[in-house]
Amino acid sequence: MAALAKTLVPMVRRTVIDRTGLAGYFDAEFDFVAEIGPPPPPPGLPDPFDRASFLTVFTVLPEQLGLKLQSTRAPVEIVVIDSVERPTPD
Repeated sequence: MAALAKTLVPMVRRTVIDRTGLAGYFDAEFDFVAEIGPPPPPPGLPDPFDRASFLTVFTVLPEQLGLKLQSTRAPVEIVVIDSVERPTPD
């Protein structure tokens, strides 16, 4: 589940934390077509895809896997760089 959470980060553009409490390996097949979909058609050509019908991660997870993405606020670890200097030759 932790690996799935890491996979979701670029799709939802947020930190995803696994709070399922589930351990072990799972095998599932699902498609997040709306998140990565095909490129748009060239200018002047009609779009051959009905993009409104593409499934998103927010519909696939609850419907197909019984999982829910819930937005909450929580502390996260960050790294603060106060200054940077070039190394001096010895």
